Amino acid sequence: MKAKTLLIAVLIPLAVIPCGCSGKKTKPAAYEFTSVRRGSLERTISSSGTIKPVATVNVLPRMSGKVEKVYVDYNDAVKKGDILAELNTDVLRLKREQYYASVVKARANYELQLVNYRTQEILAEKNLISEYELKTNKTALDSQRADLAVAEANLKETETEINQYAYITSPIDGIVLDRNINAGDTVVDSSSNNSSSIFTLAENLSEMQIEALVGELDITSIQKGQEVRFTLESLPGRRFQGTVDTLRMVPSVSNNVVSYTVIINVENHDGSLLPGMTCAVDFIVERSEDVLLVSNAALRYQPSGLSSEQIADLVFAAGLEDMSEEQRQAAIEAREQAQKSGQNQNQNQNSGGSITDLMMGSGGARMGGFGGGRQPSTRQGSQQSQARAPRETIVVRNLWYINGEGKIAVMRVRTGISDGSFTEILAEDIEGKEVILREKI
Repeated sequence: MKAKTLLIAVLIPLAVIPCGCSGKKTKPAAYEFTSVRRGSLERTISSSGTIKPVATVNVLPRMSGKVEKVYVDYNDAVKKGDILAELNTDVLRLKREQYYASVVKARANYELQLVNYRTQEILAEKNLISEYELKTNKTALDSQRADLAVAEANLKETETEINQYAYITSPIDGIVLDRNINAGDTVVDSSSNNSSSIFTLAENLSEMQIEALVGELDITSIQKGQEVRFTLESLPGRRFQGTVDTLRMVPSVSNNVVSYTVIINVENHDGSLLPGMTCAVDFIVERSEDVLLVSNAALRYQPSGLSSEQIADLVFAAGLEDMSEEQRQAAIEAREQAQKSGQNQNQNQNSGGSITDLMMGSGGARMGGFGGGRQPSTRQGSQQSQARAPRETIVVRNLWYINGEGKIAVMRVRTGISDGSFTEILAEDIEGKEVILREKI
């Protein structure tokens, strides 16, 4: 009975608190209201990115020469082995005739030397010539054989350039993204430092990727397989989906801001996404489905007509509602002790002070007026997204409303994730509750 008496002693004065400041007559405040409603909520990390093909191939010429013909243009679909361009081979054909003549000459010299060497072998068997003369002829034969091999290699190289290298072909099945040559241009062999890409091919534009930069403060919330939503200014009203594929560990530093590149895989079956497009990206970190929501403005509201002491008293009394008698007694004694020791009353207004600490313990699951601290139901909990991460702390906030007697009152509620405009309320029985959004001017 002692605990009940102490509770009444605290609550009775609160019932007669006027809306204005004590000692002053003020016009009663007019309020704008909002309701606690059920819906879905997401916590996201926003960034921007550029759409790029998953894989591109730069085609370089394998020989130098003048471009005779170009067979493809931008956006043309090509197959592996298709001819993209052709180089002039007039000079190569002249070289081929020259090398062919060299081969004929080298073969004749080799065959003549071969006959001579075989004759020398017969004479050597009869001891008619010295061993030195035989080895000399053998060396001459080997030299002629080498000259023939060089001539044949030069001819084969020239024929390869005419029949293969002069035709620039596609190394993959894909689409021509870029073309940097025209008929009449001169290209340089890829082995040269002055060589450059003449075609850029994309392997598959039905699958694209986004390169997005994420700041160092947010990068720890990004992981492989995470769902991503993005939009394009060029396609207003459309939303696209993707998933995180890779997080590159090499940082990018610009103006002392550290960022990391995140690769996002996206589908492009309708071809609406083009390489180079910029997009606004939202990484979905947490998601709650079918939960109670309230405007963030309602959580920030504080009555202007009450003093900080009056607000602290109302908040304290609201926190006692769902407590057991033992918990109430402990909370009241803790508050009285804090008042005696001169602690700042504003702490009770913002965070609940020692009573909040008590609620976070054994009484945390029962916190808040109107069931504001009760745990979500099984139905509600089962519909949480897999992206939802466990929280390490519980945040308790205030919601102000007008009670049945027409007086301003407050409830203490536990909050969940926020999207910047609305916040999740971890409660069960306050759906549809009218709470104060702001005071009318």
